[in-house]
Amino acid sequence: MTQRAFDAHLHIIDPAFPLVENDGFLPAPFTVDDYRERISGLNIRGGAVVSGSFQAFDQGCLIAALRALGPRYVGVTQIPAETSDERVLELDAAGVRAVRFNVARGGSASLADLETLARRVYDLAGWHAELYIDARSLPELHDLICTLPAVSIDHLGLHEDGLPHLLRLVERGVKVKATGFGRIALDAGAAIRAIVEVDPGALMIGTDLPSTRARRPFADDDWCLVRESLTDEQISAVFWDNAVAFYLREAQHR
Repeated sequence: MTQRAFDAHLHIIDPAFPLVENDGFLPAPFTVDDYRERISGLNIRGGAVVSGSFQAFDQGCLIAALRALGPRYVGVTQIPAETSDERVLELDAAGVRAVRFNVARGGSASLADLETLARRVYDLAGWHAELYIDARSLPELHDLICTLPAVSIDHLGLHEDGLPHLLRLVERGVKVKATGFGRIALDAGAAIRAIVEVDPGALMIGTDLPSTRARRPFADDDWCLVRESLTDEQISAVFWDNAVAFYLREAQHR
């Protein structure tokens, strides 16, 4: 693939760090070396390492992964609502750039803490909030999400019936990850075209590697589908520019 890409959603699972069983599930290892080997040929130049439900509030694996992957990779972490300001700033210095609310799987702070925590980490460190949520649940959160300073939603919102609700949020500046095609229940190509039509700056691609608990893992053809759903003018934005603007601070990475 010649188009450079920012992988806006990946997980590293290093057995050297603790895992928490989630609904009876523990994932297989997927180390930094495994990730590098899997993405060979995809021209990925950076990415966002996301803490999973099975990592709960442990930060060790995430911080080690960021050190190993280098400065074009940032972290998306899960923290308790009562995390101190000092700890947020420590994590920011380690490369964390967002807080995740894992509504679908748990392991994160709850939705009851969404407004307070999302605003606090944004004011402290410029972090945005990321939601792993079925878009069919978005209407009850629409007004709240619209008041938050910066938000993204994982995996195209997961379900076809939630797409209209997702698009309403895209109109209000919410970002969306075109990721996890092996776990969604919608036409990915149609959703991609609809999102980009509303806001060409909203969509970001990612691998969702290693695709734990998905019906199937990420395939290179998933990104071919994304390319085929976009115009030539839109490809650079979706594969690189949008995510770099959202995640990376340093001008040298742009």
